[in-house]
Amino acid sequence: MLLNYLRLLLLPFSLIYGMAIVLRKKLYDWGLMQSVKFDLPVICVGNLAVGGSGKTPTTEYLVRLLAGYKIAILSRGYGRKTKGFILADASSTAETIGDEPLQYYQKFNNVTVAVCEDRAKGINQLKENHDLIILDDAFQHRAVQAGFNILLFEFRKLGTLQFLLPAGNLRDVFSSRKRADVLLVTKSPVPLLHVAQQASVNELQPNASQPVLHSYLKYGNLVHLFNKESLTLESIKDFEIFLLTGIANPEPLIEELQKYSKTIRHEDFPDHYAFKHADISKFKNAFLAGIKKEKIIITTEKDSKRLRATGFEDLLVDLPVYYLPIEVELFEEDKITFDELILNYVKSNRRNR
Repeated sequence: MLLNYLRLLLLPFSLIYGMAIVLRKKLYDWGLMQSVKFDLPVICVGNLAVGGSGKTPTTEYLVRLLAGYKIAILSRGYGRKTKGFILADASSTAETIGDEPLQYYQKFNNVTVAVCEDRAKGINQLKENHDLIILDDAFQHRAVQAGFNILLFEFRKLGTLQFLLPAGNLRDVFSSRKRADVLLVTKSPVPLLHVAQQASVNELQPNASQPVLHSYLKYGNLVHLFNKESLTLESIKDFEIFLLTGIANPEPLIEELQKYSKTIRHEDFPDHYAFKHADISKFKNAFLAGIKKEKIIITTEKDSKRLRATGFEDLLVDLPVYYLPIEVELFEEDKITFDELILNYVKSNRRNR
């Protein structure tokens, strides 16, 4: 409650921020600030809010959909301790390229993963050897004119009052959605009622050419942090769960785990948090002091990259530490529309190399 009042005090700064965003937007629209277009398919996955809308699993969905092409994923590499253009390789860590790019690199063998703050520079480094480039979180990066923009909106946040930074979590004005080619509503409930589907359309007020499509999260099996042993969620029914997260919105994950256990001890850190030795040591002690005989530590796939990269193996190696992978899936009719739009865009804009 106190935090909400403090945020209200920041509203004047949000107004200033909004004016700056609108001015910058107009400068690009009027051609006074230059936007570079490239001669190969460039797909941008973005959102208007800060984190938590499902960009990472949506990017992974695109990689699987476009598996027949030579793909490069280009990200800023949020949270890394390096600068400039870096290609992911076997020596990469969350500190050198960021947790999400590391996840892409370790998950997809035939995909090039790179990070660069300057997306135009990054694309120039990658374009000669690839059929297409996926920009992870670059909707606000107007210096590059992506050929196809996918803009994500989290289902449960539609219809709620949201403010621009710093009073709220929006980093862009709502009218910017008009630039997108597809408005993808993420983390939808299953089943999705028609009335809820229509409510999304009413809220987003798309252009005539903008489809509003809906996706949901699909959870996989738990994977051990070190030995890759796999467990089904059903097999941990009624376990005491110690949940460790450093993501923007852990609520959908908590709701999923509550289907299997009523005892969840959640240690929540900010998005992309750089875990410290003291954090993990304290968390381990809490786990060892757990009440139930059957207990487990669960984290997200993104968090697992930072846990493995920062030398916590000695603390965690003897513990049942698992991460829970997630995938994005679209509802049947929306999937047909979405896949067709993406595949047709790539096919019609692909260069002959």
